[in-house]
Amino acid sequence: MSAALALGQALGVPPLVLAELLASIEAVMVLKLNEQMEAGQDKGFNPSPFRSA
Repeated sequence: MSAALALGQALGVPPLVLAELLASIEAVMVLKLNEQMEAGQDKGFNPSPFRSA
């Protein structure tokens, strides 16, 4: 979250605008990440190869 705020600040986006948009941006990020993880499971992708099962 702080990285997103720092990026927005660097781009000149007002913090209030960022606060309003972050929930929507996060929702899309989670959706796309889940899609990628589901697609990767079909190909034997392990999202955390360093954790033991």
